[in-house]
Amino acid sequence: MKTTLLVLTLNEIEGLQLIMPRVNRDWVDEIVAVDGGSIDGTIEYLKKNGIRVVNQKSKGVCGAYWEGFEAATGDVIIPFSPDNNSLPELIPALVAKMKQGYDMVIASRYLDGAKSYDDDPVTALGNWMFTKSVNLCFGARFTDTLVMFRAFRKDLLERLCMDEKKRPVFEMQLCIRCAKQRLRVAEIPADEPKRIGGVRKMRPLYNGSTLAWQLVKEMFVHRPNGTRNA
Repeated sequence: MKTTLLVLTLNEIEGLQLIMPRVNRDWVDEIVAVDGGSIDGTIEYLKKNGIRVVNQKSKGVCGAYWEGFEAATGDVIIPFSPDNNSLPELIPALVAKMKQGYDMVIASRYLDGAKSYDDDPVTALGNWMFTKSVNLCFGARFTDTLVMFRAFRKDLLERLCMDEKKRPVFEMQLCIRCAKQRLRVAEIPADEPKRIGGVRKMRPLYNGSTLAWQLVKEMFVHRPNGTRNA
């Protein structure tokens, strides 16, 4: 099982300098960074440390995901935020759990006492609301559907007909479609520390409305395998 750590960056030099030295290169088979046009030294830092950089041509985090998926050669992909929101020390636990035969393993911020120290009242409510909605609508038992930090089999992209390449709904859509197919999904508890440097890219109103629309589409438009109803 070959693993790819997928690092998404946009002016994250402060976080990179503190977080990436804590990533043991033996934990994964390759590291691929997708950069959205950094001008703060992020690209230079990554290249200096031997990390392959894909210069993002599309827009937004969802576009970065898909350019990273295309570049990744691993059987398992681990999206990773280098701004301190993702704890690098949990990478081995994600990989070990995947080796038990799971299709996806989520680093949950709300499982067994784990906590997000980066939440504010709006994001905490949104995370709770969308996770509860996914569980209610699709018979799942997730504790965190929106977190980036997780591991999943790359072939899920094709198996589940993952098709959204522009709007920031990838994490929730992947959870929903795994639930529809009753795939093997596990969670491990994972604190989310406060971000270091940079600027939060998430826009609560836009992201919330986009996620709500995706939830409706998954309920009424898409079949359980992710294809569209006639």
